[in-house]
Order: sequence, then structure tokens, then C-alpha cells
Amino acid sequence: MKETEFRDWLAKSGQGEATVDTRVKRLSRIEGVLGDIDACFDREGYVSILEQFRYSSKDQRAGRENPSPLVIDGELRTNLASYSQVLRNYRDFRENKGTRVSHGELLKQLTREHILAAMRECDTLGLEAFLSTYQYSKPKKYWVLSEDAQVQYPVKGIVGAALQYLTDGQAVTASEFFNGYGEVQSVTCLRDLGFEILDGRQDTFSRHKIEAAMDAYAAYLSDGAHADVFAVFGEAKDYWVRSSRARNKRVFPSKPIVGYLIGKAPSNFNGGWSQSSDAAARLHQAGYVIVDADDVPLPLPEQYIHLERGADRMRKCALNYYVESAREQGAVEVSIAARDLHNALGLKNDFPNMCQTLGGEKFLKLAKLDTPTITGPNPSSTTIFTYPLNANAKGATMPDCAQDPLTPTTNLILYGPPGTGKTYRTAFEAVRLCDGEAKATQLEAQGRGALMEAYSALCKAGRIEFTTFHQSMSYEEFVEGLRPTQADGDVGFQLAPEDGIFKRIAKRAEKSRAKGTQKSGFFDGRKIFQMSLGVYEPRGENEVFEHCMRDGIALLGFEDIDYTDNKYNSRDEILKVCEERGTKSERYSMQAGAVQMLDVFRNEVSVGDILVVSMGNSKYRAIGEVAGAYEYVPRDRNSYCQRRAVNWLWVDRGGRPVSEIHDTNFMQKSLYSLQANRLNLPLLEKLINAEDVDTTTGLQALQDHVLIIDEINRANISKVFGELITLLEADKRVGAENEICLTLPYSKALFGVPRNLHIIGTMNTADRSIALLDTALRRRFEFKEVMPNPDVLRGKVPQFDLAKLLTDLNGRIEYLFDREHQIGHAYFTSCQSVADVAAVIRDKIIPLLAEYFYEDWAKIAQVLGDGDLVQGARKTGKFLRVETIQPPTGLELDGAEERLRWLVQSEFDLSDYKLS
Repeated sequence: MKETEFRDWLAKSGQGEATVDTRVKRLSRIEGVLGDIDACFDREGYVSILEQFRYSSKDQRAGRENPSPLVIDGELRTNLASYSQVLRNYRDFRENKGTRVSHGELLKQLTREHILAAMRECDTLGLEAFLSTYQYSKPKKYWVLSEDAQVQYPVKGIVGAALQYLTDGQAVTASEFFNGYGEVQSVTCLRDLGFEILDGRQDTFSRHKIEAAMDAYAAYLSDGAHADVFAVFGEAKDYWVRSSRARNKRVFPSKPIVGYLIGKAPSNFNGGWSQSSDAAARLHQAGYVIVDADDVPLPLPEQYIHLERGADRMRKCALNYYVESAREQGAVEVSIAARDLHNALGLKNDFPNMCQTLGGEKFLKLAKLDTPTITGPNPSSTTIFTYPLNANAKGATMPDCAQDPLTPTTNLILYGPPGTGKTYRTAFEAVRLCDGEAKATQLEAQGRGALMEAYSALCKAGRIEFTTFHQSMSYEEFVEGLRPTQADGDVGFQLAPEDGIFKRIAKRAEKSRAKGTQKSGFFDGRKIFQMSLGVYEPRGENEVFEHCMRDGIALLGFEDIDYTDNKYNSRDEILKVCEERGTKSERYSMQAGAVQMLDVFRNEVSVGDILVVSMGNSKYRAIGEVAGAYEYVPRDRNSYCQRRAVNWLWVDRGGRPVSEIHDTNFMQKSLYSLQANRLNLPLLEKLINAEDVDTTTGLQALQDHVLIIDEINRANISKVFGELITLLEADKRVGAENEICLTLPYSKALFGVPRNLHIIGTMNTADRSIALLDTALRRRFEFKEVMPNPDVLRGKVPQFDLAKLLTDLNGRIEYLFDREHQIGHAYFTSCQSVADVAAVIRDKIIPLLAEYFYEDWAKIAQVLGDGDLVQGARKTGKFLRVETIQPPTGLELDGAEERLRWLVQSEFDLSDYKLS
């Protein structure tokens, strides 16, 4: 083995240092039993060597023994797949397949003319033929627009083909291009050359894409372009869609338009709208008008409840047909007459709803418009709404809650006596940091309920976390620690690093950059499924999962059987063919995985549904939107041949705790439906609306996140924060002037604290059970005192001066003890009557005073205003009474004195605080 050269080749191919070491070790182990690997390749050939390491799922089910000369510990099939991978790597190395470095140098030589030449070639051949010629698949993510922004081309395929137009250049296939990767580099190259990139991870049915599909169909009708896509659809019949652009012919058949967008043949879907996956239904949901061949709107059948109606429908159509169309033409304003839009949608007598929608805040926010000028009576068929068009509105895609990327980092501790509303104040501060001071102040003015509702929504979205410190709190709970875990297919347990609450929210914060298009309400009306993509192997390469992420697909294992025939719409037929051709030794049934999972995958999962990919039972690692119907595509070793196209919306290969999004761990099933009421949909929506990229890409500002630590002084701060105490300082955060990142002890991951993570703590100054706050933490936090506020109690109880009562109590406590042990106003905020006040004093205040003064009832009496009982002037006070206890017989001879027994009155005298 040419180890040095092989290591260098792997590194240039983008492999990390650990992966390079692992693959070299595997190849060395192969050499240990086969001899020099170069000599083996020369003597036996790659195919012959690889055959010794082939081991399929069928082999596994049949119990076939290890075919290789290696001794394998652990799961046989997964391990042999890893050795096969390194053999493929070495073959590519020997054949001098291109590396990232060599291709990178070629990309620097490309000019706009080279790219335009490749685009012209794609136009001549047609998309399908072009992709086939250069062995590329249709991209799931990135497309590049032509100079007139009317046609879109596959990013990687165009760049790969453009290389042939260099001097002595040669086109490269998908597998050769950066060893099968290269899409990101192609995007960078095209952007540097001034081309506009479309991100296919956004909605497949955006207005831009639908109109581009219409352009392609018009070109097909005029000169036969794209015949490979459209010719198979035949004559259009019932369902047509109206373009939002001014055209000579404004209506297009729905089915070929959708077929072009999703890359599917007509046999794989319907053209109508009886199902949500049908062509007309998809275009309708995207805000387009479905018409007949004469451009007359088709009435919505009442039984099809999946079709969007009402205000939501009006907003989308107004945006597509009026606002975006006007922006496209460079207009400075756009007018929408209620009658025109009403008639265009084929509505009947719905003008009040139409006018309310066009003037409503939701539409203004959706379309990024300012308040319109309204002319004519409102509401009426003659009402006209005129909106000024902001030239920058198209790019203004951040929600209202976005903050400036340089918002100062906040480390704040609210401190004060108990009951002063510190915990409630943290809610205000958290909302203020996330949504801005103006909004937080407005919500607070509306009342506690409005503020707490906004706070709860931010918690569900994962932007606010709350935890309470206690004496047993540890670094392992707060940052990261080792936990016993069990991976799929493993026997027994192993220790694996698990993120604590601080690390989890830090990771969310650093990956919270908002996408250009926010998917608000994205999960409405969609089914959500949990799916396993291959067997999760903590120490392996998870080949199936990576294949799915790379190619934009979902793969299902079980039997190597082609189920594309329509007869397999029935689970009975799936069971029948499994019994005839299946490889399992036991008897099949309707509930067998090979039958049940395939039926769900093929027949229950619909285009537009959501897949949440599990990582063992306790984590999830990807979220995707199903983009295609069931397909059967053979793979190496005849495993995982069942597939569906998927737009992967979010991926975290390290995985995140399933408890974030679901109320229990996942079940041991390959695929099953999840109930929406058991899912944290706001957090899922936040994840798919986030982007983990550099700020140089032009994406919007990072969203602020807040960690609230209640009772922060009750834990051993040095023990809990550990080495991260330094990273909390604003200038030590990631991206700051003096940025510091540390290697964590368990995961060995490099970790820094993002600038958009704010920390708010509360500290009860009356709690002396813990030593004084750690000095290191004290100088890294801002401290804000929260003291009792009697004014909030004025008028709480009719004809009673509750504010004066609290002021008197606290004045005596401060005199007899100190100001840090006062009583907070929150103890009394729920009181509505004098009886309620008495109950609070009896059940909460007096026990608290007993704790403060260590059962010294003379001082408690003085605080309550019963100080004259101490001098014995009276036996009964306003709150307390005393009885004399005589010394036991015999002790009086020793000079024993009588003592006092303190008792709480059954009825309190609160007359001093009653208002006349």
C-alpha cells in the first residue's frame, strides 16, 4: 500500500483526519491477510478481491458465514461493508480519480461563456438527455437560472459539462466530480460568475418554479423542447392552471406542469384534485387558480376538504397574481380590486371576507407590504386596495422576531428577596431578547396572559429553555456527560456522550439562521412518519443514511422485490408475493415487517408528507418532505431497493434527543405514523426554517436564544460550568474579538458559546443555605435587583390597604434583620378579599418569618405589630396571643421562671388596614 500517497488522496477528497486514519487501518488489516494490496490488485483485480467481502442482507438472513479472510467482531454485514468501502477508495486512488484539489483548480478557470455553452447544450439535448449523457441525476437542492431568469438548469451537471469547454478540457461525470460530491463547490463557482442560484430545498411548488415549468411547456408546444418530459402526457382533458404572468396563452394543463416539477411520469399520479398528491390539488395549494380549457375557474367540490379555502386561499392568490407579478414588472405600487380577485377565484358573494383579508395584517406580513390606501366603500365589490411596493421587500424575509446580528450578548442575574416576581421577570426579559423590547413592552401592557403566551410559544420553538439549579446539579447534566445507550441491533449497552441542556440550546442557537422562505404552518394537513434509514451504527459509517442524504431519497430494506405494479396497492398482494418469493424462514403475516412496513411506505405515505429520521430510539437526525411516489431501484448487494424521493429539510448527523419533539422515545419500527398532538410542531417548524451556513452566504441574522437558570446560586457554579465559565464572557463568544473554543472532555468536540445565546439567572437573596455566589460568575454577569413593589397591590382587595400592610411588614423586617429578607409582593397578588390576605399571612408569611428568625417568636411578634405582647402588656394581639407556662413542680425551687407559649390567632385583626 502506498500509504503516504493514499492518505494525501483521502485528505484531498475531503475526508477528516479521523476518517483517514480509520480507512488506512482497515486497508492495513486487509493487507495483513492478503499481502501487499497493490500486488493483489495487479494479480487478481479489484472485482475478485471485492467479492471476498460481499455480504448482503439475504446472506445475513440466511445465516451465511463470514466469506472474508478477516476475523470480524461485531455486526458482520456492517463491518464488511466498511471494508468494501475502503477497497473502492483504494481502487479510485490507483485509477487517479479526481480529487477536490484538482477539480477545484479547473473550476477557477471557468468563465460565464463556458457555463452558457453548457446551458445551450442542455437546451439542445433536453434536460433528461443532458443528465443521462453526463451521468447526473436531477438535483434535489440546487438549480442555476439562465441569464434571462426564465430557465433553470442543474447546478452540478452544468459545471461538470462546462469543464469540457476549457482548453484541453474534459467533462466529468457525477461520480468523478469531487469523488461523487461537488455540488457546494459548483454553487460557489456559479455565484462567483454572477449566476442566480435557486435553492431546491425551498418549496418545490414556488411561484417561480411553477412559472418556469409553464415556460418549458410553452417551449415544447412551439419548437419541441423538453419533449422527453412532456410528450408522454398526451392530450390534456379536464384540469388546467392559469398562469400569473401575462401570456398569449395563459392556461396550461395541470398534469404535465406538475410532472415537470417533480420529475414523474403520468402513470405515477393523477391530474385532478381528489387527493392532496394530485396535480391540480398541488397547484391549488400553491395559490394558483384551477380552470377549464376556456379559462373558467372550476368550482371547489365540497367533499374535498384537503383543498385550501377562505382567507388563506385569497392571500396566496393575491400574492401570486397581483403582488409578485407587479414586482416582477418593476411597478412602484399595485392595486387589487375586490371584485376582480373575487371573480378570478370563482367565488360567490364573499366580498366582506375578501376585503377583510386584503386589508388584514396576515396578508401584509405574508406579502411584505405596508398598509394600503383603500378607495370606495368597504367592504364592497367596488373596494380597491392600493399597496406601495418596497423595492427591497422581496429580500426582506426575516420574521419580526429577528434581531440584529450584533445584538449585545446578555448575561443577567435578577436577585432579590423571595416573592418579588423574579421568575416572571425572566419571562419578560426572555421575550424582550427574542422579539425585541417594543413587542415585549406591548405584550406586558396587555396583561400577564399575553406575555406568557408569547413566552410559551418561544419555549415550544426551542428558543427559550428553563432549568432550575439545585445542590446536586452537575457538569454532566448541564453541559455533557456519558450515558448508557443501546443502538439498533446491538446487544447490551455502551457509554456515549449525551448533550446537556446548555449544550443543546447552544447548538440550536448557532444553527438558527433563518432561511429566505419561512415555512409557517408547514405541517398543517400533513401526515408525519418516523422512519429508520438503515441500521444506526454508532461506530460505523451509516452507509444507507448517507446515501439517502446525498441523493435526496428515503430507502427501505426488507425483501428485494419490485412492488411498482398497481396490484400492490393491496396489502394482501404484498403478503402473497412475500410468501412466494420472500427469504424469511418464519411464516409471513399481515403484521410482518416486510409486509406492513412496505405497505405503509408504498401506499400510506403520500407526496408532501413528512419523515422524521430516527437515530436509535432516543434521538432523531433528519427531517424530510416526501417528493415522489414509490420506486424500485436495485442497489449493490440487493438491499434497500425500495425508495422514494425526499427533499431533506434539516439534518444533524450527531442527532438530538427525541424528547425535544415527541413525548416518548421512538418505537422499534422501521416506519410508522406519529400523532401530531404528541409532537412539538413549533420546534420542528423552527428546525426546517434554520440554516447552518456562514454569514457570507447572505442569509438573515441569527435568532436570539435564551437560557433561564432559576435559583442559580443553589448549585456549585464551578462544578456545573467547569471550563465553560470563561466562554460566557461577551468577547469570548464565537465570532467575537477574543473568541475561544474548547475541546469538551467526553465528546472531544470543539465547542464555543454563540453570541446569540443569552443567559438569565435568578437568585434568592434570602437563601443562605449555599455559599456566596462564585466570584468568577459574579464578574461575568450583570446584576439587577428586584425588590418588593407594594404599588402593584393597590386596589387588589376592595376597601383594604394591602400596599401599606406589605410596607409595614418589610420595614420591621429590615430593621430587625436586613433588607434581603423582605417579603415579596407576589405572595399577595392573588388575593381578592380580606379572608385571602389572612390566609396568606397564616399559611405563608408566618412560617416564612419563623424560618427567618429561627423560631424567635418575640421578633416575629414585633414584625407582625404585636410587639407589646413581648413586654406582657397584653396577652392577645392582632395576629398572635401568648399564654404563660409555669415551671414544672420542683424546678421552681431552683429559680426556674415562667415561660411564654406563642399561639397564632384563629382570627386576625386587620382593622388597621381597612379603608373608610
